Amino acid sequence: MNLLLAWPGNETLAQSLGLALSVPVESPVTRRFPDGEAYLRAGEVRGRDVAIVASLDRPDEKTLPLLFLADALRAEGAASVGLIAPYLAYLRQDRQFLRGEAVTSRTFARLLSGAFQWLVTVDPHLHRYHSLGEIYSIETAVVHAAPEIAAWIKANVESPLVIGPDSESEQWVSEIAGAIGAPFATLEKTRRGDRDVEVTIPRIERWPGHTPVLADDIVSTGRTMVAAIGRLAELKRLAPVCIGVHAIFAQDAWQALMAAKPARIATCNTIEHPTNAIDLTAALAAGIRKLV
Repeated sequence: MNLLLAWPGNETLAQSLGLALSVPVESPVTRRFPDGEAYLRAGEVRGRDVAIVASLDRPDEKTLPLLFLADALRAEGAASVGLIAPYLAYLRQDRQFLRGEAVTSRTFARLLSGAFQWLVTVDPHLHRYHSLGEIYSIETAVVHAAPEIAAWIKANVESPLVIGPDSESEQWVSEIAGAIGAPFATLEKTRRGDRDVEVTIPRIERWPGHTPVLADDIVSTGRTMVAAIGRLAELKRLAPVCIGVHAIFAQDAWQALMAAKPARIATCNTIEHPTNAIDLTAALAAGIRKLV
């Protein structure tokens, strides 16, 4: 690979990756016509192996222009076109729950597989799929944020108690906690809707004096963390540190989480956000090197 293209909003990460990989970074020309259609223009790419750095939060507004750009790069003679998507969207709908539903994870995978030669992402939200290879027909590499999260907790939190959002997160939070010799727990959660969550924290009395660290892979509505912060306050525990891999923060989620008064909010830099504190540049660069 000898050229990185920074999708709008991904310039900071693209520049960091460019330094780590010793690859130049450019920005494609992107704009909208008055009717909302996309205009894309790339620079000189003939014979070059190109990768686009584009985290796929807000995927509906990004995906079609991204496909246009990939097609334009091939038309201009790029030797190959890869995608570095630290956050990979459309993995939620992984089966048909009701007749007629679109299994969007498979459709999205076909679209990206038809446009790119390879894909690198961070901690995709795989539930019923065992790997991206089940739905993506291109080479993929998955980067895991747990080591960097563990290192950040060790450097910034005294006597941490790592708490996962549900029982399915136990393996993930136990890995983070085990790396720094900290205890861990998982929430028991009852979700009545996207923004209505009730939580309990089993056996938390076993760890008096520890600082709760609420860790989740995706912070979307933030309501699980808000509910957990409220529950910890009722139990007279220390205000928690909230950590997320992917800072989606849909609609008013960030404001709601701030209003709950955690001790701190820290996210990985997979999606550019003021809470970014955990740098995955080195891990992403290593993942890219596995494929190119």
